[in-house]
Amino acid sequence: MSKNLVIVESPAKAKTIEGYLGKDFKVVSSYGHVRDLPKGDKAIDIKNRFKPTYEVTADKKEVIKNLKNLAKDAETVYLASDDDREGEAISWHLKEVLKLEEDRTKRIVFREITKNAISKAIENPRGIDYDLVNAQQARRILDRLVGFELSPILWKKIKTGLSAGRVQSVAVRLIVEREREIEAHQAKSSFRITAIFEVDGKTFQAELPKKFETKAEAEDFLKACLQAEFSVANLEKKPAKKSPAAPFTTSTLQQEASRKLYFSVAQTMSVAQKLYEAGKITYMRTDSTNLSQEALSGAKNAIEASYGTSYHKSRQYSTKSESAQEAHEAIRPTDFSQSQVSGDRNEQRLYELIWKRAIASQMSDAELERTTITIGISNSQLNLIANGEVIKFDGFLKVYLEDTDDEPEEDDAGNKSLLPPLSIGQDLKLKEMKGRESFTRAAPRYTEASLVKKLEELGIGRPSTYAPTISTIQKRDYVVKESRDGTPRNYVEMIISGGNFKEATKTENTGAEKNKLFPTNIAMVVNDFLVEHFPNVIDFNFTAKVEKEFDEIAAGGQDWQDMIDGFYGKFHHSVEETEQVSRQDVNTSRLIGKHPESGKNVYARLGRFGPLVQIGENEDEDKQFASLKKGQFIENVSMDDALELFKLPREVGYFEDKKMTAAIGRFGPYIRHDNAFFSLKKEQDPLSITEGEAIELIQAKREADANKYIKTFDENPDIQVLNGRWGPYIKFGKNNYKIPKGKEAEKLTYAETIEIIEAQPDAGKKKGRFASNKK
Repeated sequence: MSKNLVIVESPAKAKTIEGYLGKDFKVVSSYGHVRDLPKGDKAIDIKNRFKPTYEVTADKKEVIKNLKNLAKDAETVYLASDDDREGEAISWHLKEVLKLEEDRTKRIVFREITKNAISKAIENPRGIDYDLVNAQQARRILDRLVGFELSPILWKKIKTGLSAGRVQSVAVRLIVEREREIEAHQAKSSFRITAIFEVDGKTFQAELPKKFETKAEAEDFLKACLQAEFSVANLEKKPAKKSPAAPFTTSTLQQEASRKLYFSVAQTMSVAQKLYEAGKITYMRTDSTNLSQEALSGAKNAIEASYGTSYHKSRQYSTKSESAQEAHEAIRPTDFSQSQVSGDRNEQRLYELIWKRAIASQMSDAELERTTITIGISNSQLNLIANGEVIKFDGFLKVYLEDTDDEPEEDDAGNKSLLPPLSIGQDLKLKEMKGRESFTRAAPRYTEASLVKKLEELGIGRPSTYAPTISTIQKRDYVVKESRDGTPRNYVEMIISGGNFKEATKTENTGAEKNKLFPTNIAMVVNDFLVEHFPNVIDFNFTAKVEKEFDEIAAGGQDWQDMIDGFYGKFHHSVEETEQVSRQDVNTSRLIGKHPESGKNVYARLGRFGPLVQIGENEDEDKQFASLKKGQFIENVSMDDALELFKLPREVGYFEDKKMTAAIGRFGPYIRHDNAFFSLKKEQDPLSITEGEAIELIQAKREADANKYIKTFDENPDIQVLNGRWGPYIKFGKNNYKIPKGKEAEKLTYAETIEIIEAQPDAGKKKGRFASNKK
């Protein structure tokens, strides 16, 4: 038996660390948190200073049993969970559950899994930091109190099954308010003037700095330019420089991986976790942009070896976030000499992004020459401006340039382009001048990454909370992430070229969205209810203040129970007051108007299975319902919209001598045929789908279902081998399991499927769950 036992959170981490330590160390995993607050109202003793009761979770009982046996025989137990509040709490829970003695228990921390970092940690152990434990405990208890007391209120007053949370409800509020801002936006048009000039066979673009508010003004200007002469009125060249962005924090990594790699926030964290546990990058939950001296030295050597000494410039970045722990590091490679790593494609791509960002942060500024040309118009006091940019020394741009979330204006190509050699007074030949109608834009909807950025700016949440918050609001159907088609919009374009003036009305697509966050109707109803009755809970400043109080607890500056007491009193009083609110007073319904034929009231409201429109009162026996379509909101659906919806269900035609009906249900639009349901494709509309399209849909679904099943087993029909989007996999109950490389799905035996399921512990397996099905 090894003299020393090291306990970490994950098996992958354990495997990597065990490779660095000698035979005197055994490294094992706790598989994350080992105990938590139980469900129900017995978890927190509110009257006894919010004293929590913890219990070992069902899936960890076997793990704890094994750890106890190992700890009993070890001389020293090293608790090596992550170096943050969550990790500190895991170590404390392990110490408590395993009943570890103080004199033979040591806490070790590291921000990277390298031989050097692990050796240093073993040489410099410490005790458990109870201030960090209490900060995590305060967050867990406060969030449980808010959820436990708010959710039943929502069940009683709005709809069964709803939930609320201190951070998640603030995130939902941001998305709801942005949606309403977009709905209220009135697009205002103006005309932008651009010109293309030709010099020695080369062209460049210039633009009028002002926009014309009316078509008449733009037209008059363009027609006047038919007789104008153009020349270079002024030419300015200025040196400029660009500096690299700081190395990644958790939030900036999530934002940049979204822009450059199209990763979701959860996917970024999952892939980063694998890279960290394999020893490739430093810890991926951090709000610091700091780099260690070891890292600065490693970056310097890698830059000078690959690009030369002129490309290196040592920098240390200060973090904007007040709560950032500068003792921690930014996310960086553990070995700067490795520009690429092994692993799956996503691991390779994310590692390359992290490597480039960290390397670029220690490289020289890019040196530029910016040229601004002022072009005079002979019959106007207005001037056109052309901008050009020349890179004199590429510096960090040789490796990396940060993306932005800003959407470019139309026809931006040509601005900042390379300009031909010109001189003051030189005449210019106009090739074309265009006046294009453009429209003001509403603020963009949030992406996952831009929502993280906003939460960070507001001081809400911390690196460990961003990904779970965004996953939670989607799982609970408050927010959907999807792409939506835009709508056509006409615009006017006027062009002068070759002495002629031409005008045309063209069409553009506007409002198209890709992977944006949209609120659901239930999100809007719940948000309004919380804003009215619990303004503090979802107030941005108040939520940020609570985060700062957690930071104060972590720094030892505040008692965690006093902090919760200060919050809970007012909050609980609001809960008691809201208990008295009548369900009829909660705004889940809206009168649209009178039906044009029957004269009955038409309502838009929240129904048991989602938002709908209704003709007649609730007590009417002959009342009619129709579900809202995706993107329609209770608060602004019109009478025309409602009347269209009442055309459903709609008979589409016949297939195999049985009727096909189009309708909208709880999970969206569908075709019903022979008591089976077939979901419509994104681009298909239940009001216009044809008989032929419906038949194609049914046949395609039948074919897909037929190809889905590879294998089932008489021993246990719940275990199936299926074809999925990413290849074959095993399904058991609600869980899916990867088939290891080298195994052929078609040849798997029942015994092999059980081995595969048992070998993947994160799926919540229970001891003996196959017994009743075994023959």
